[in-house]
Amino acid sequence: MESMATGTRRWNSEPNRMSDESRSVSPRAASALTAKTLLSAPPLTREFFIRDATTVGRELLGKLLIRREGRRLLAGRIVEAEAYLGAVDPASHAYIGRTPRNAVLFGPPGHAYVYFIYGTYYCANVSCMPEGEAEGVLLRAMEPVWGLEAMAEARGLELTRESPESQLRLVSSGPGRMSEALGITRARDNSKDLTSRKSDLWFADDGYRPERIAATPRIGIKMAVEEPLRFVIVGNPYVSARRVR
Repeated sequence: MESMATGTRRWNSEPNRMSDESRSVSPRAASALTAKTLLSAPPLTREFFIRDATTVGRELLGKLLIRREGRRLLAGRIVEAEAYLGAVDPASHAYIGRTPRNAVLFGPPGHAYVYFIYGTYYCANVSCMPEGEAEGVLLRAMEPVWGLEAMAEARGLELTRESPESQLRLVSSGPGRMSEALGITRARDNSKDLTSRKSDLWFADDGYRPERIAATPRIGIKMAVEEPLRFVIVGNPYVSARRVR
């Protein structure tokens, strides 16, 4: 999506990106996960995030976002993310330049940028690119894989073994929902390092790779909506809008 040859960024829509796919190399079902495997999964490195938000957004799909609350673990697999390209992207919070609110985006990569929206819910992002080049990825949806009951409780939901898929989606299919499920707030998590287990919130890679990934226009924004910068795992029921097939 970007040209780095001259050190500047530009929009560049490529039609074939709308249905791009990547093959599974080592899928791991949620039922195969344990607290031990979650804690032993390697955290994503700082280098993973020292790249443009388009690349990071695509490659975050299938990765785990893990919250540790005392001895309790909560975890979800990222199934939807959106890239925001900083100074060249009118929809990016960094478009207007550095402010106290968006300073995390201009700092080291791999840190949480959390903001409050509509006076209702929090949105979680992760900073990308080298320090000073403010890009970020919005985490739009995750599939709960560990601690489902606790996450549902945090969302004010009562689930049963017979709960339909439509009800399970309410746990984390949307940026506000997934933040609430994991207890993500600006006061608690803004600027938190998401590349270290020393944090109580971090990304990890358990080897899962999505079978198919699709790129679509971003949703829920009013500017620069035509660019294919929203990435989803094809067929996953936990994406925030109608699932992509």
